[in-house]
Amino acid sequence: MNWLTNFVRPKIRALVRKPDIADNLWQKCSSCEQMIFHRDLEASLFICQHCGHHMQLACKARLAMLFDEGDYQTIELPAVPLDPLKFRDTKRYTERLKEYQTKTGEKDALVVAHGKMGGQGVVIATFNFAFMGGSMGVAVGEGLVAAAQLAVLQQAPLIFISASGGARMQEGILSLMQMARTTIAINEAKDTGRPYIVVLTNPTTGGVTASFAMLGDVTFAEPGAIIGFAGARVIEETIRETLPEGFQRAEYLLEHGMIDAVVHRRDLRDRLILVLDLLSTPGRVAEIVELPLPDLEIPPVAGDAAVAKTGEPKAEE
Repeated sequence: MNWLTNFVRPKIRALVRKPDIADNLWQKCSSCEQMIFHRDLEASLFICQHCGHHMQLACKARLAMLFDEGDYQTIELPAVPLDPLKFRDTKRYTERLKEYQTKTGEKDALVVAHGKMGGQGVVIATFNFAFMGGSMGVAVGEGLVAAAQLAVLQQAPLIFISASGGARMQEGILSLMQMARTTIAINEAKDTGRPYIVVLTNPTTGGVTASFAMLGDVTFAEPGAIIGFAGARVIEETIRETLPEGFQRAEYLLEHGMIDAVVHRRDLRDRLILVLDLLSTPGRVAEIVELPLPDLEIPPVAGDAAVAKTGEPKAEE
């Protein structure tokens, strides 16, 4: 028995071995590159404590943040063909879908939930950016149509939260068709008189921006969110001009009247409840009081004196 190999060496290795630390305990801010402990990040709703940058927030965490007591129910997305174009690049489209379904635990890039917010029933459709960049395919289109129909059935407001890179290239023209389908479904829901509120998060681009994401009765955006159709580099190369600073950011869109407000993530729930109360309350919310008008003496204008004396206007000389 070699006591150096079997006893001494293991003891020395145990003393100098680095402790095993999980890789996901710390996360780097994509804006300021500061490292943030995962528990601190979760407590701050994935907002950087150093620079205030709003990071991607998981669907379940966002829904729990918005609904009363974090209580909500999700609906099953309608079944659609998984690979209508038999698309393949470096791997088959069906393999990519299975990979992201396993990774996220969702069938596709959209989650539709319903529950109470501020005591009022609402339907919320939110994109999952972790699922293929929140790209919009047939399944997402069917899910948004189902969300609009559910809002009509429940006579509830519809809230849409975007985080998408646009149409899904693996479904080609079928993904572009969802722009028209979802727009029609949203307009049908709006025709019932119930509010449709949009919350734009980082990023919201492509066909999503060019359709239902810009149809809200009220449109909010998170600070610093990138919102646009084409990328800034593509626009610069097309128009051959330098774009202004902050172009396609939420604050820039607010200054130019594209959105209604930039709302911090911590204030989003309270702001949504306030807007829903204002838009959903029928009739006036306060008693109308008639105020007495003060007696004002109106001085006569030139020529009125002659009319008052003779009853006839004075002829012009």
